[in-house]
Amino acid sequence: MFGKIKEDLRKTLSDLTEKGLYKEERIIAGPQGGEISLKDGSKVLNFCSNNYLGLANHREIIKASEKAMKEYGYGLSSVRFICGTQEIHKKLENKISDFLGTEDTILYAACFDANGGVFEPLLGEEDAIISDRLNHASIIDGVRLCKARRFVYDHSNMVSLEEQLQKAAENRYRLICTDGVFSMDGDIALVDKICDLADKYDALVMVDDSHGSGYIGETGRGTHEYRDAMGRVDIITTTFGKALGGANGGCTSGRKEIIEMLRQRSRPYLFSNTLAPGIAGAAIRAIELLSEEKERITRVKDNGKYFRTEIKKLGFDVIEGETAIVPVMLYDEKTAVKMAAELLNEGIYVIGFAYPVVPMGKARIRVQLSAAHSKENIEKAISAFKKVGKTMGVI
Repeated sequence: MFGKIKEDLRKTLSDLTEKGLYKEERIIAGPQGGEISLKDGSKVLNFCSNNYLGLANHREIIKASEKAMKEYGYGLSSVRFICGTQEIHKKLENKISDFLGTEDTILYAACFDANGGVFEPLLGEEDAIISDRLNHASIIDGVRLCKARRFVYDHSNMVSLEEQLQKAAENRYRLICTDGVFSMDGDIALVDKICDLADKYDALVMVDDSHGSGYIGETGRGTHEYRDAMGRVDIITTTFGKALGGANGGCTSGRKEIIEMLRQRSRPYLFSNTLAPGIAGAAIRAIELLSEEKERITRVKDNGKYFRTEIKKLGFDVIEGETAIVPVMLYDEKTAVKMAAELLNEGIYVIGFAYPVVPMGKARIRVQLSAAHSKENIEKAISAFKKVGKTMGVI
């Protein structure tokens, strides 16, 4: 039975390699950070991690995780409603709610699970979901699991959003969903204007702020803080796997009644193991560190602005934005993959992104800045981009 599909899979994998779409997994031989060690023993500067605040190897977070495991154990071997809820889980949920300015929070193993479990319990055939065209794959998959009607609006286009809201006017409930920070382009959703339209058309608003929570906004609370929309967003999903410690785990936070219904009906919550105590303890400490080490938020923003400015001066095509995500557009898939490999030879660890992660013909190197990067680190990266870019004829 495996014979035919085996040959088809081999051919598909070979085609991916030929087109420059095959994704190699590099092995790092140590902790995550601004500088990392590779399997061959070499050290390189890491510019492709979601470790925005540089907390992934922070000693206080490691200590908090160790303490939580000593007190609560390694794992629960259960789901929350059976025998998997500990005091530390409730403490984290309360901590997140206070941080985001919401009424309640529910934990998941990952934000992918949060997005997969948020739509189906709340909406049915008589309802409508209006989604940004560039929303994350986890939102798209979550929407597919729901029987609500689906509408798509052009990326961050409020005229298009209003047109879709008008088309959905006869539906019982309408939910607008968007990324907060769009991970591939690095731009920030117009959350305030989305909320204005939601008010006008009596719709709910959901924001996946995985790439915003921790450093976007004055105090790092995310895109709803950045857009002065605190208290206006009904549902926020986010992760602890990026700025907030870099491990895993996620949550949905928002209106009390919505969160309570998710506890009753959300399948990834009801049928997946409880978040490990070590992750919960570390996430609590990560949120506390945002107020104790405020300079991290400032530093990552300054680093992103500096790199974006200098790389543009060299002649690279860069998508405009205000986040720590700087997409260097190369368009051709093979060029992106080859340039990433050449940059690794210069001691700069980046990845070439191609289809299906980004649309065909939109290949890029997504550079991600971190508070863990020094000015010298960034200067080295800029020099490497200049050298490789000229050698390859990109600039």
